[in-house]
Amino acid sequence: MKPSKYPTLLAATLALSLSGAAQAYLLTGTIYDHVASEADFEDAISGLKTGMLASTLGSDGLPDYIGTGGYGGVQSAASFDNWWSDSHGSKSVELNLADNGSGMYSYSDSTFFPIDGELSGNEGRSHNYHFAMHLEGKTSFKEMDVFDFTGDDDLWVFINGKLVMDLGGVHGPVNGHFSGSDLLGLGLSEDTVYDLDIFFAERHTSQSNFNITTSLRIEPPTPVSESSVLALLVTGLLGLGMRRCFRK
Repeated sequence: MKPSKYPTLLAATLALSLSGAAQAYLLTGTIYDHVASEADFEDAISGLKTGMLASTLGSDGLPDYIGTGGYGGVQSAASFDNWWSDSHGSKSVELNLADNGSGMYSYSDSTFFPIDGELSGNEGRSHNYHFAMHLEGKTSFKEMDVFDFTGDDDLWVFINGKLVMDLGGVHGPVNGHFSGSDLLGLGLSEDTVYDLDIFFAERHTSQSNFNITTSLRIEPPTPVSESSVLALLVTGLLGLGMRRCFRK
């Protein structure tokens, strides 16, 4: 029998509500290696292209390519789907967004090559320049929250399965931004826990930049047992009780 999703959601809600003193937020996911000879990799530099993807995730939890005529440097929907396969190997990844002391959390890497010398290797180059990455988490927001990204190449962010950042194509470092106000405009609600999915691809030599700065609350999408949920609830309630005692 599959474990209930409700304990996980409850735990995520509690964790996010009690994470004000967090020193870092964790994004987890998978890197999928590719090679220069594959379709869509090491081809012409397309520049920034928006509108490559459908505005909602597919039923498999992955983005759907809707471009035509090689738009964004992608041959077809089938070649795009292959980005998220392990035909050339895959590897788990964790990115820690560190607290900068002002309510913002960031991860910054101007030489983002997380699988150098691994899986299919560097193919005679100084770095492994060809890979795709899917990061996952749980998030909640306030109207004044922000999310900024600067990097290359493709970067798409989905919250609750809805596309909220669209930086497709093979290009140099570009910047994207959205706010809690933008999320409210998409019909999302404050203080509600949603799935967060970030899709990134490095498709061409010779740069790879990946920089996130955000005030969104983020937790990894790790399933937890019902007993763990109860322990979290008890800890939270005890903490609240102690605060009230000290205030008397």
